Amino acid sequence: MFDSNSFHYTGNTLSCEEVSLQELAGRYGTPLFVTSAKSLTESYLAFEHAFATLPHFTCYSVKANFNLSVIRTLAELGCGCDVNSGGELFRALKAGVKPEKIVFAGVGKKPEEIAYALESGVLMLKAESVSELRAIDRIAGELGRNATVAIRINPNVTAETHPYITTGDSKEKFGIDEAELEEVFELFGTLGNITLKGLDMHIGSQIFDTGFYVEATMKLLDIFNSAKDLGFCIEYLDIGGGFPVTYDPKKQATPIEHFAQKLIPLLAPAGVTVIFEPGRYLAANASVLLTRILYRKRNHTGKEFFVVDAAMTELIRPALYHSHHEILSVTRHDSTIRADVVGPVCESSDFFARHRELDAAEEGELFAVMSAGAYGAVMSSNYNGRLRPAEVLVSGSEAKLVRRRDTYDQLIQNEVF
Repeated sequence: MFDSNSFHYTGNTLSCEEVSLQELAGRYGTPLFVTSAKSLTESYLAFEHAFATLPHFTCYSVKANFNLSVIRTLAELGCGCDVNSGGELFRALKAGVKPEKIVFAGVGKKPEEIAYALESGVLMLKAESVSELRAIDRIAGELGRNATVAIRINPNVTAETHPYITTGDSKEKFGIDEAELEEVFELFGTLGNITLKGLDMHIGSQIFDTGFYVEATMKLLDIFNSAKDLGFCIEYLDIGGGFPVTYDPKKQATPIEHFAQKLIPLLAPAGVTVIFEPGRYLAANASVLLTRILYRKRNHTGKEFFVVDAAMTELIRPALYHSHHEILSVTRHDSTIRADVVGPVCESSDFFARHRELDAAEEGELFAVMSAGAYGAVMSSNYNGRLRPAEVLVSGSEAKLVRRRDTYDQLIQNEVF
């Protein structure tokens, strides 16, 4: 049984905070993303409480969910932002995040994005290659500015997670390899328009074992000490995000307090500000994807299917990562059925669940695909000419439309015919 402070059954009907999901589907249609402001707030405050004794600064990783209202909800609590593109920077600024609370990451920043970040006055740019350091220096010089930068270190720590979301292995594209650091530190002596203020790492996502963070953090601290010995004044150590959340009740995430217990004793003696970049941790369990059952069908082998109106175009994680999402009937039933939940897109990978025990809901009823707040709406697409869904933010008994559903005219508005 799924239950939380934000998504729960009131009688036999699933609600978000004090609002019935049945009511929201009737008002805004489906597919529909529904986000709980309370859940976002509670996740942020839990993270801050865990690391309260450590001088730190939390930057929400915008790539997880870049809805303006989601960003603003967190920003109003004091959270900064980690952005990975000019578009994400634009969104963070539009949502009201102060530029000095924004860090700009990304392995392939374009020159105009670097210029946009510098002109906006972000806290720092995180460089991931020698070539990028040279580019930042050149662009800063052209703008008559001095760029504050951090260098992202690839600690060569292979965390046990899905291979598509591991980022700290030397085989991957991210960061500067440890072997290059001597060259990088020497390079700063020749670049007059940049100042090294931070060291950064990120080892992946959905990492349940605290040991991988400890290993990578110790490597980062060794580099920090070497940088200090060379005369650099490092003010920030950025250890990224990747802290796990529970998608499957049978695989409970490691509590954030366990990471804090391991990391605070390592990081506190450094005497600098630690930057964290949680994205999934804050957003994943704050949203559900509401979808209506279009058809029930059974093939000649007796296999059962629920065909729903949401698809991989709204939530691609099951197709891309074979990810588990709990699926609840918005109206509870006493009986269950073992079935696949599939969407209407013309791909065999368009599914939300395979051979899952589910409530025996009928055609026209609603399913809620749980834990859809991270890497759901942000990765949506118009494949098969589908319309990106509406999004609603719930706070207590109030529900607010925070993104309108696409229209057919929007599908072609940028095309020249």
